[in-house]
Amino acid sequence: MIGALVEYLSLIIILIFILSMSVKIVPEYERAVLFRLGRLVGVRGPGLFLIIPFIDRIEKVSLRTVVVDVPPQEVITKDNVSCTVNAVLYYRVVEPDKAIVNVERYHLATNQLAQTTLRSVVGTAELDEVLSEREKLNQTIQQIVDETTNPWGIKVISTEIKDVVLPTEMQKALAKQAQAERERRAAIIQAEGEKQAAQLISEAGRILSEQEGALTVRMLRALTEVANSNNTTVLFPVPMELRSLFPATQPAGEKKE
Repeated sequence: MIGALVEYLSLIIILIFILSMSVKIVPEYERAVLFRLGRLVGVRGPGLFLIIPFIDRIEKVSLRTVVVDVPPQEVITKDNVSCTVNAVLYYRVVEPDKAIVNVERYHLATNQLAQTTLRSVVGTAELDEVLSEREKLNQTIQQIVDETTNPWGIKVISTEIKDVVLPTEMQKALAKQAQAERERRAAIIQAEGEKQAAQLISEAGRILSEQEGALTVRMLRALTEVANSNNTTVLFPVPMELRSLFPATQPAGEKKE
């Protein structure tokens, strides 16, 4: 009797053990790649599913976006300038079976590919492009990495160049260049302002000379401004209109008829 009870208990424990090995639960953000006797069967999940113990084997793959910080890379640009560049890579697995079957350690493979692509792309650009056209370089890097990782079932979402570190001598040279550019723009703006002021003054002079009494009104306004200042000497100009009150003078050599 006791022996039979032990056998039943042992059988129940074995059944529970086998059942626990057969039942698998995969969360929403993961998928399970199922192998049966070494052959790929398919992808399971999310949720609950059953496998055959000791025959089936699963590999879980996360579908969440992975953020990889690409280490700083020493790069020589197209115009022979040495600089250090680092970047950040965003990617996710879209086909779990390819990520397991077609490549070993796909996270490491994608990271290494991003490093080599970063060096090669930046090396084909000049320093000005690296500093001012990062968006263009980001798109080029993303396209190359995405095309290469496509057979691995990986989708590259974005690639961003973070920092470009230049040697101290190059930083000083760029600072001088920027200062010279600012001075050039300031000189151009000042020249444009002086040109516009000269044109306005010329236009104002023409209008005042054409309108009778305009100079007198302008003189009276100027006298009002002078009277409000602390000057003790005032020059009173004679209006040009007063010339009409005097007879016209003749040259010394001419006689009246």
